[in-house]
Amino acid sequence: MNKDDYLDNLLSVPRLFRLIVSKKGDMVAFSWKNIHPNVDVFYIDLSAPKPTPIALTKTAETTIALDFFPKSKAVLVSEDKSRNERHRLFKVNLADPLTMYPLTEENPPYFIRYGDIHPSENWLFYGANYDFSQKKELEPTWIYAHNLETEERIPLAQPTKPAWTYPTLNNPGTHLLYSRKEYHPKGNQIWLVDCEGKDDHEILNFAPQARITATWLPDGKTIAFMTDYKDNKKQTYYSVGIYTVASGEIEWIYDDPTSSIEDLSSPKIGNYLLIHEAEKAKIKTTIFNVSTREKTVLPRIKGNLHLISPAFDGEWLGIYYSSTQPSDLVKFPLEAVPALEFKTITDVWSKAKLTPEDFTPAEDFEWKGKDGLPLHGWLYKPKHPTGKCIVYIHGGPTAHIEDEIIAQVQYYAHRGFLVFAPNYRGSTGYGYEFEDAIRVHGWGSDEQDDIFEGIKALIDQKLVSKGKVGVTGTSYGGYSSWFAITKAPTDLVAAAVPICGMTDLVVDYETTRPDLRPYSEQMLGGTPEEVPERYFERSPINFVQNIRGALLIVQGAQDPNVTPKNVDAVRKRLDEYSIDYELLIFENEGHGIIKTENQKVLYQRIADF
Repeated sequence: MNKDDYLDNLLSVPRLFRLIVSKKGDMVAFSWKNIHPNVDVFYIDLSAPKPTPIALTKTAETTIALDFFPKSKAVLVSEDKSRNERHRLFKVNLADPLTMYPLTEENPPYFIRYGDIHPSENWLFYGANYDFSQKKELEPTWIYAHNLETEERIPLAQPTKPAWTYPTLNNPGTHLLYSRKEYHPKGNQIWLVDCEGKDDHEILNFAPQARITATWLPDGKTIAFMTDYKDNKKQTYYSVGIYTVASGEIEWIYDDPTSSIEDLSSPKIGNYLLIHEAEKAKIKTTIFNVSTREKTVLPRIKGNLHLISPAFDGEWLGIYYSSTQPSDLVKFPLEAVPALEFKTITDVWSKAKLTPEDFTPAEDFEWKGKDGLPLHGWLYKPKHPTGKCIVYIHGGPTAHIEDEIIAQVQYYAHRGFLVFAPNYRGSTGYGYEFEDAIRVHGWGSDEQDDIFEGIKALIDQKLVSKGKVGVTGTSYGGYSSWFAITKAPTDLVAAAVPICGMTDLVVDYETTRPDLRPYSEQMLGGTPEEVPERYFERSPINFVQNIRGALLIVQGAQDPNVTPKNVDAVRKRLDEYSIDYELLIFENEGHGIIKTENQKVLYQRIADF
């Protein structure tokens, strides 16, 4: 198969994400990429004799499934324009697919945060950084009740500080749960507001720097949460508790210092709490039965199984995937997990033009940081090596690369590149202490050394030669690519393709979405005014005069996260120093390049660069 055919086939492999389940467990909806030219929403009736995906949307934009309407006769979806993150909410009736009924305005002057429908289906709840009475965009995100009959929008909660937050409605439709950052950029507090806005108060706050994640349990009267503080002491792991709304009492249900908990979820079916852990970037899930207090730990398997929810018939739903297995919605009894006896629902292989043998498997690769910290990532070894290596750096940095199909990684391996995907300190997937380690010295320090040490390990093991390594990545991976090309010698990094990456951390702080600024503050130890020296020394723009390797700059023109102002600033500085570079701007993209037609252009350009 030639390289062009392979890329076309690769970019037609379906990718499933944002899966939601109806309250009865008889229907699912999800966003699916590569079935249509972009990302669209599909649904499946699991109770049908032959469950079949049915398209609910077909547009040129990225459309996301948010939730079923309470009566499960429609799905709430969101869509923005060219991925500018100015989302509009729609209702799509299951009986009238491909017709999207708008619930909010097009391309709004604010960022909307998710959406929940009241059981009456007359009210829509969401977060928005906007004062509708004054028609003014805000720094903080307010919580709104939107009357779908009168179009009246009532502010239920009015936080004063910006923070990433979104409201979630309990099943009875009486209260909304949301998060605030009132005291410290690292910590957050959980608040509860009733659906009429009469009582808005803090319910969980363990310390100014305490991190808390919370989710409603199905009864709508209790809340599961996890936190890294307990008894006024910081921990190096997360403890899990249950908060009772009526009494304010807390019951601690999971408190294991050896655990590596990263997230919680509670299905709408049954009475379960799913506790998601990770070991070397592999999923490990514990099912906690809230009624019986029994715990069921799913075994480790080949590949990854992301457990979602019970279905209507007592079996479970999950997404199964690996670097040689496209993401597939599967259904199974729990006892079938060890033998991988899953029943496919989305039947992904029938829609793919490739076979498992056409993918390059991810292989474990381990090395050590400069301080001796054990590190782990993935190697993708080409069948026909060219002697060159591409380092694919993930974004976040609070994220990680899994054993999964990443289209561009597979394409580079097919083109003969050794691909190295490091999970540097600060990545999730390795426990609390590893994820927190990046905060010791902040962005642009130890985690960048981890990447450099990984490249050195590849060279020492003769997996690649000096001067044959290029780096690329999106968002924080783009920042890391900028860091590498300005700091590393060409023997270590000979080329860089930063995609939507920060160049000047001051410019980024001033132009990014307001809810993202606290993230910069916690990772750099303050604002640009408070720690100007750190913002300067960690900004690649101040070291472009050191660039000796090849540079291709990639940016989405609609990006509100790492805005094009970063590119404008660095281009001016590059020109001042007469540094050569190439530029690739995608006018109809935002934070990252996701449209299939654009991915084809980008991946070919990087491989040929």
